Amino acid sequence: MIRTVVLDVGETLTRDDRYWAAWADWLRVPRHTLSALVGAVVVDGRDNADALRLLRPGIDISAEYAAREAAGGGEQLDETDLYDDVRPALAALRAAGAHVIVAGNQSAKAGRLLRSLNLPADLVVTSAEWGVAKPEPGFFARVLEVSGAAPDETLYVGDHPQNDIMPAATAGLRSAHLRRGPWGFWWADDPAVREAADWSIDSLHDLIDIVKG
Repeated sequence: MIRTVVLDVGETLTRDDRYWAAWADWLRVPRHTLSALVGAVVVDGRDNADALRLLRPGIDISAEYAAREAAGGGEQLDETDLYDDVRPALAALRAAGAHVIVAGNQSAKAGRLLRSLNLPADLVVTSAEWGVAKPEPGFFARVLEVSGAAPDETLYVGDHPQNDIMPAATAGLRSAHLRRGPWGFWWADDPAVREAADWSIDSLHDLIDIVKG
């Protein structure tokens, strides 16, 4: 029985369009160029930040992030960034008795922006606020600390095999791989991902039957 559902953020709850567009504009390259490079690192199974490193070898991503913020072009997140199924699915999960947590690899600012949206969730937290990021085991240890349920009663939902599905399974959690976004679509039918994930889903609405079942 699943008692707690924990959800990734990027390309699980929110579209990354604005995120990558802002980076392309900051680095003064066509948005299509950066999108194509993101696709390339997806296919290679590499970290998404490698797309920025391909554009600017030796880039200090943290320094560039801070410079963007100082220039007034930093992170933005609002209702338009949410996928359409987020609010109804999360509300339905809570109505079904599940504890709903949002926990992903985001900045502290992103955490504040997410909480300002008043999502139907019991907790919204980011890796920057915890001081540990996926796929580190410490991240999933923190997930279990706030879950309020046993590992096999806690479901982690995400699109990224190396950051979400594989480490969640290693930590003893149940996992659902979401066919959404570049990583979700490209890796959805990979045998290793299929084997690691307890469920493969196409929408957050699919989680309701998992919790009820």
